[in-house]
Amino acid sequence: MSAAQAIDTAVTSLGLELVEVEHLPRGLLRVTIDHADGAPVTVEDCERVTRQLQYVFEVENVDYGRLEVSSPGLDRPLRKAEDFVRFAGLEIDVVLRVPFQGRKKYRGVLLERSQDDEPGRFSVALSPPEVGAKGKGKGKPGAANKKPKAVGAPVAPKAEEQDVLSVMNFSLAEVRDVRLVPVVDFGSGRK
Repeated sequence: MSAAQAIDTAVTSLGLELVEVEHLPRGLLRVTIDHADGAPVTVEDCERVTRQLQYVFEVENVDYGRLEVSSPGLDRPLRKAEDFVRFAGLEIDVVLRVPFQGRKKYRGVLLERSQDDEPGRFSVALSPPEVGAKGKGKGKPGAANKKPKAVGAPVAPKAEEQDVLSVMNFSLAEVRDVRLVPVVDFGSGRK
């Protein structure tokens, strides 16, 4: 059994989801976990996974210097196809492997299904400043005249309602990194 398989088996046996495993310099092995139901990851969850992995690594003879187990954070990475289904309707940052229209970085709302309906492909409705952008902060003429969206949880527009130029389709093989855009509300409950 490979180290990645052993880690995945150990994490899922505890009722958690493995988000990613990173082998970093100086023997650091970073394991990122999450709850599939969206519940927050607690320190106790990280402790349980750490203990379980220490036993597994001893049995499987996995070489590591330090082990770090953590939650994915506010800017959670999306790595598997299931992640894209789970987080449809939320704002994401996409970094492509190869530039598209002269850029690699895009931001937009992840659509529920790919506009081209091909399996394994996903679509993002680009944010207004992103549409037709050629450089930092420059958008399509007239983009500044569009109404700003209401503050709150983003709602995914249906693919049929999107202008063809404002939707980007991609596969997992075409992206270097995809992360949720952190949403922090410091003002709720205060007057």
